[in-house]
Amino acid sequence: MATMESLIGLVNRIQRACTSLGDYGGGDQAFSSLWDALPSVAVVGGQSSGKSSVLESIVGRDFLPRGSGIVTRRPLVLQLQKIEDGQQEYAEFGHMPRRRFTDFSLVRKEIQDETDRVTGKTKQISPIPIHLSIYSPNVVNLTLIDLPGLTKVAVEGQPETIVQEIESMVRAYVEKPNCIILAISPANQDIATSDAIKLAREVDPTGDRTFGVLTKLDLMDRGTNALEVLEGRSYRLQHPWVGIVNRSQADINKNVDMIAARRKEREYFSTSPDYGHLASKMGSEYLAKLLSRHLESVIKARIPSITSLINKSIDELESELDHLGRPIAVDAGAQLYTILELCRAFDKIFKEHLDGGRPGGDRIYGVFDNQLPAALRKLPFDRHLSVQNVRKVVSEADGYQPHLIAPEQGYRRLIESSLNYFRGPAEASADAVHFVLKELVRKSISECQELKRFPSLQATIAGAAYEALERFRDEGKKTVVRMVDMESSYLTVDFFRRLPQEVEKVGNPPGGNPREREREREREHSAAALNVDRYAEGHFRRIGSNVSSYIHMVSETLKNSIPKAVVYCQVKEAKQNLLNYFYTQIGKKEGKQLSDLLDEDPALMERRQQCAKRLELYKKARDEIDSVAWVR
Repeated sequence: MATMESLIGLVNRIQRACTSLGDYGGGDQAFSSLWDALPSVAVVGGQSSGKSSVLESIVGRDFLPRGSGIVTRRPLVLQLQKIEDGQQEYAEFGHMPRRRFTDFSLVRKEIQDETDRVTGKTKQISPIPIHLSIYSPNVVNLTLIDLPGLTKVAVEGQPETIVQEIESMVRAYVEKPNCIILAISPANQDIATSDAIKLAREVDPTGDRTFGVLTKLDLMDRGTNALEVLEGRSYRLQHPWVGIVNRSQADINKNVDMIAARRKEREYFSTSPDYGHLASKMGSEYLAKLLSRHLESVIKARIPSITSLINKSIDELESELDHLGRPIAVDAGAQLYTILELCRAFDKIFKEHLDGGRPGGDRIYGVFDNQLPAALRKLPFDRHLSVQNVRKVVSEADGYQPHLIAPEQGYRRLIESSLNYFRGPAEASADAVHFVLKELVRKSISECQELKRFPSLQATIAGAAYEALERFRDEGKKTVVRMVDMESSYLTVDFFRRLPQEVEKVGNPPGGNPREREREREREHSAAALNVDRYAEGHFRRIGSNVSSYIHMVSETLKNSIPKAVVYCQVKEAKQNLLNYFYTQIGKKEGKQLSDLLDEDPALMERRQQCAKRLELYKKARDEIDSVAWVR
């Protein structure tokens, strides 16, 4: 059967683990939710209400800074852990987890120094909490949060907004439904003016979460007492009021220890004519036990929701660890295997882009279907095959000896110079596809979740892929330029043979009698007479038209063959052999070089370590909860 200490101790251990992982006050949402689901006690009161003295009485140690004005300037998350009798008391800070403090005067100094580290030696405040764990046989298992004292006016050195800032900070804690409010009010002031009670009433109107504490009972005016409040007649709460008698300033000056102060407090209530009948329910020791019992009941009620939240967090953490990847092996063989597996993961995504499983590969077809035809249409053939240019080229080709029948050299020069224009679109197609492939490599690397862990390997794979694409592009350019050169090196003779044959077919029908043949010779003579001037504009226009028809035929051929060459030399090679050269090189690398490639992003390494620690924490917490037999 579980004891009260085991229940509260379990919660304390989870809270301390959360604290050590930075999951309180700024951690991940899921992990902060776990902290919020765990009950804790927030100590609320006005300045000089005796908050610090109450905490020290519960702990049984003098360890908190003292002074006038705002002394508590950062929240102090105080986790008390009961240890066996005879063991030495010690304290540990969350920001100094491996140092044990056995001198509690040094604890006070460290609280002050850590406060000054964030706020400076001013009267400013900060919401960043200080985490302190105290292990002692004289405490009960409990988590207390000491908050800055509520105030009504700003003092010198503080901004005018300090009043609102403190109240907002305190509200952030006490508004949480799992927060138990320890409302501290001095007995020598009217309870109606208590800042702590006023705030508690606003956030907990039913009083279910509020415990009222009256301090300074021994400082009330002679002949007066606080029975109206302590007995619930003046202001009723769901839980009983508890009176506290703290050490006097004279006791503090004399260094009266807290054990003696507790004894003196018990004597005060047991011998008091006003409070003697309430002595068993007064004092700091009773308050600590009362809070522990209440915490036990709250924890029992919250266990199902805490368990559910822990299970959900475990699932999320395991999923994230799978996403982040497991730690890398240290031997070279396993590292090489890991690198090759990562390369295959990247290559798979890259091929999916090309094959249509992912977007992007269609842009290559866009190069062939849109950019290449548009570039071919924009070639300056109209200017190059104008009458003036045709005349110039033909005349230059004739030299001093004009052509007799057809200007063959002029034709060849016009065709070869026209075909040279195809080089530009051909090379541009190779460049455009190269750009698309590079972009797909970049996208594939960014989409490969496994590679995100290793920025060095990402850069290396990208560099190797880009180098391979450069080689494929160079080969693609050479191939398409060769295709253009092949068109120039051997013209399609049949195209030109058809031109005179058509005239011959018209003028020389098969068969016929001599009279018909004579008439044909007369028509040829008349045609020759009409074309005596071989340099007339119509003559050159026909030459330009013939060359234009031939160039159009070649253009249609190249429009179909250039994509074939580019796909064969670049796309197909990228699909099949993108990292082949990289594979041959990576096999030659030694352990240190492989380790450098698997040098993870420090942020991811830290994230994995944090997730692993949290996962261990939650699994341990779940096991502890499952092992507890709850008190019924």
